[in-house]
Amino acid sequence: MRRVSRIAVAGVATAALAVTVSACGSSSSSESAGNGAKKNLGLALAYDVGGKGDQSFNDAATAGMEKADQEYGYKSAAVEPQDGESDADKAQRLETLAKQGYNPVVGVGFAYAPAVKEVAAKYPKTTFGIVDDNTIKASNVADLVFHEEQASYLAGVAAAKTTKSNTVGFIGGVDVPLIHKFEAGFKQGVADTKKGVKVKSQYLTETAAEGGFASPDKGENAANGQIDAGADVVYAAAGLSGQGVIKAAAAHKIWAIGVDSDQYKQDALAKYKDSILTSAMKDVAGAVYNLAKSVKDGKPQTGEVRASLATGGVSLADSNPVFQKNAALQAALKKAEEGIKSGTIQVKSS
Repeated sequence: MRRVSRIAVAGVATAALAVTVSACGSSSSSESAGNGAKKNLGLALAYDVGGKGDQSFNDAATAGMEKADQEYGYKSAAVEPQDGESDADKAQRLETLAKQGYNPVVGVGFAYAPAVKEVAAKYPKTTFGIVDDNTIKASNVADLVFHEEQASYLAGVAAAKTTKSNTVGFIGGVDVPLIHKFEAGFKQGVADTKKGVKVKSQYLTETAAEGGFASPDKGENAANGQIDAGADVVYAAAGLSGQGVIKAAAAHKIWAIGVDSDQYKQDALAKYKDSILTSAMKDVAGAVYNLAKSVKDGKPQTGEVRASLATGGVSLADSNPVFQKNAALQAALKKAEEGIKSGTIQVKSS
């Protein structure tokens, strides 16, 4: 189904109000968000592919937005992506939000880099954030990035300690450097934990436009193939497509490892949760909330803001009781975590 672009104002159910908010935006950029506006409407999110409801990356950003709303009385905005959109489409979306009076304005995903760079230059008093990209060097842009490879290393430890077939799988949504970090950390964690365990790797698509982050059917088919080849633990870093991986794992009664959010706790995945061993999490919610807080406090974050295992910005979920009660696994994870934090374990990012 084609995803239709829309502005969903948190806490408001009517499209009419969204139109009203748009109509209230200043016609002059010099009077818009951060450039003389009397009132900051709050945080604005421009979602990545998959949109709200992916039970992963975008939903984590939404949680950060909702926390800011609750604490500061904001009525933040969240805008869905369109299929096959261009950088110009993304730039127009960000500019509309800035003009309306939202601050900060956050592009959720590395695909927003060209758009954030362009629009931030036009609105120097508005703070912009971009998740998963650190290429923008501007005084009003915060690059919200993570050591995904560290959480993925722990996922590799968990997979190696859990596998009985000595074959595990990695499924990446799109063949890009960001997802290579997940794969590299996972493979290293497996190799450092148990010799002889094979890791089968597969990427769903070459580009995001082909649906690698937004196609549960692609994830399910890929997982079925790996499971047929002997994998009994499969880790997916594939956004919405990861739901298909988890579904396949549940059908075959093997383990899945989730990503970004604690997928064991996601309502949409509740019927599969007993097959979700753990999730390699990154605190996108915290990064989004902290950026909003910094703007509220009058000291906006800028530059690279990188979260790690040491800062608590990446971690491994422990919601599944089976995972919690596996003493040998927990001991191995504790040792690995201490090694990463101390620097005795250097996790590769490619």
